[in-house]
Parts: sequence; C-alpha cells; structure tokens
Amino acid sequence: MRVNIDTQPPGGDLYAGTCGLRTDEVLRLRTLDQYQVLDSQPEPQFNRIVALARRALGVPIALISLIDEERQWFKARDGLAVQQTPRSQAFCDHAIRRREVMVVEDARLDPRFSDNPLVTGDPGIRFYAGAPLITVDGQALGTVCVIDRVPRSFDDEDRETLTDLAAIVMDELELRLANRELAVLAQTDPLTGALNRRTFFSLSEREMGRRRRSGCDIAVLALDIDHFKKINDTYGHSAGDKVLAQFADQIGQIIRVQDVFARLGGEEFGLILPDASLAQAVETAERLRRIVEHTPIHTDAGPIKVTVSMGAAIIQPGEASVEPALRRADKALYQAKHCGRNRVVSA
Repeated sequence: MRVNIDTQPPGGDLYAGTCGLRTDEVLRLRTLDQYQVLDSQPEPQFNRIVALARRALGVPIALISLIDEERQWFKARDGLAVQQTPRSQAFCDHAIRRREVMVVEDARLDPRFSDNPLVTGDPGIRFYAGAPLITVDGQALGTVCVIDRVPRSFDDEDRETLTDLAAIVMDELELRLANRELAVLAQTDPLTGALNRRTFFSLSEREMGRRRRSGCDIAVLALDIDHFKKINDTYGHSAGDKVLAQFADQIGQIIRVQDVFARLGGEEFGLILPDASLAQAVETAERLRRIVEHTPIHTDAGPIKVTVSMGAAIIQPGEASVEPALRRADKALYQAKHCGRNRVVSA
C-alpha cells in the first residue's frame, strides 16, 4: 500500500523554536478569532456537513476541526465523542500547512503518526484525510476531515468531494463574518467607532424595558467637547477628526460593558448608565472629565489638550423613554458650558 508522506516537519512553518509563535501563526490565530466560532454551540448547518461527509466517503468519523493555539477543537463531529484534543496530537495541525487535501492511508506506517496517542489508543486512527479551511486572504483555520480505523485509499473523486465540503464550510463562515461586519457598520459611527444615534436610542428602549421589569435607576450623560470649532479652525479638520476618535476611545475604555456610549452628532456624545443613581452618574462624569483633561490627544499637528463639559440627569418615574432625561442632561450640559466649561452639571 502506498503511504503519503508530508515532508514538512511538524510545526516547521508555525513556530520559531522556543522563542514563541512566528508572525504568520499569530496572524492565523487572529484571523481565526475574527470568525468567533471557537467554543460556539453545535449548529445544524455544520452538523449536516459532517454527516454528509461520513455517508459520502464511507467512513465512521467525520469532523470540522479548528486549530487553536494549543488545541484542536471540533465545531461539528460525527462518530467521535470528544470535543477537542491537544494540538500536538492533531493530524489537522499538519493538514493546515497544505493548500490541498492531505491523506494518510495508514498512520501506523507513517513516521509522523505511528506513535501518536490517537493512533495507538482511542479512537485508533489508521486512515485520515483532511481538506484545509482557507480564508479569502489565505489563512488556514482548520479542516474538514474524515477518519477510519482501518487503512484505505482515497481517489481523486474522494479528494474533490472533501475539498467541496471544506469550501461549503468556509462559505458559511465567510457569510457570517460579513454579516457581523455589516451589522457593526450599521450600528456604529464610522469615524469614532462609538455607537451611532439610531443604535443609542434603540438600546435605550432595551434599558427602559429592563427598568420597567426591575425598577432599577437609569442615568444619562450628555457630553460635548469644549471649543471643538476652535480646534478645527486652528489645527485643521484632520486633527479634529483625530480628537473625536481618540476622545471616543478614551471614554470607551473607561465605561462599563453595560453602559451605552454613542456619538449623537458633531462633537456631542451620549452615555446611558444602567443601574446608576444621579449621584453615581455625576461621580462617573467627574472621573471621565478628569481623565480627558489630563490626557493629551496626539495628532499630526502635535498634542492637543482637550476638555469636556457634561450634563447629568436621571430618568424619572412615569417616563416612557430616555429622551426627556436626555433633554434635561442637554440643558445641564449647556449650563456647564455657560459657567466656564470643563465641568459637570446635574439636572
């Protein structure tokens, strides 16, 4: 029986000895993370693919395998009980270095795998074939693979079938990634990365519903960068854009994960603070104000010191939306500006 041998040494193009991951492997892992598929729940779309692979190729085991940093994790599996194995034992770790189907007709005769625990122990792999899952930019995330407990051959038609199944998996993953990216674009401000106005009010309805169920407080902050027109006039609109983007990034890194932060227009931003009293909102606003004041924004025109004025308000009993509280916060904001800027005023 002919035995296919991959001459690439194990890990050869993925690791730089003991010095850590090579740049290409870091990029591959980052790409894998973008698909948000690791440790996700089983899904019929992928389960059907491995069931089809098992029937079409007449094997007892078929898998959709993803190669993480130290493990092989199965998005879908048919004929195998375990959810993951160590990467060091994974046949698929070898397969992702290829741009075509990798076939091992008898693992006991292959020096790469003859002493592999998956060969010498359960599930007793003798035959393996894996087609790499390759992204549009050439990164190999894992494989669609089939396994048998007896040696066997794999002809050109079998290879084509497995390649097509891998392409179907990648089509599904690419479609999901594109849909997530479109959703993000629809919900965020393209300049600052903060939520946009429409999403701000959409999420505010969710928080209002939670308030009706639990009776929790909800506070609202209105934020406005001081003297923003002067920044544009003095340093140019490119610097002004950098100020907006870095200001939004500063706020985004400080607030809680449940808080809702959005660019409402121009240099005006809104922040919804669930489970926060008016006093807590003012305390949060003061902390944000101080951080902004003491963190220069670096632009091509040089560092620019920025301050922010804020108004705070609380949603009152009987109010059905966040808008009345936002209007009160907005009035308090303009009072803060009238009183000298770089301060917080509560409604």
